[in-house]
Amino acid sequence: MSDLDADIQTASDYGGDGPPVEEKPYKIVFEANACFGAGKCAEVADNWEMDIASGMAKPHSYYIGEDELAENVRAAEACPAKKDVGCIHVVDRRTDEELAPDPHGDGTLSVDW
Repeated sequence: MSDLDADIQTASDYGGDGPPVEEKPYKIVFEANACFGAGKCAEVADNWEMDIASGMAKPHSYYIGEDELAENVRAAEACPAKKDVGCIHVVDRRTDEELAPDPHGDGTLSVDW
């Protein structure tokens, strides 16, 4: 690995290490700065709730298992922030692929910060 490769941050690097990948193979990367409180995520996923104090959404967990994947993909796809690209990103920690919303169609992380 070159020094340049060591400086590249992968999608699964955002937010720290978390639990073992075998237990929770998926990670939520949430652009809270882009959330405007539409609440679509909380409508479709039990992992998401609206914070009354801030007026923004927040997940109960940033690390999820297979049993929670479908609802969090729905939340990411339902989010209207960033011109319907969303501010919730579901990442496979094993491959660093963005599963949702994946606006580029190639699994690259679509975070804007």
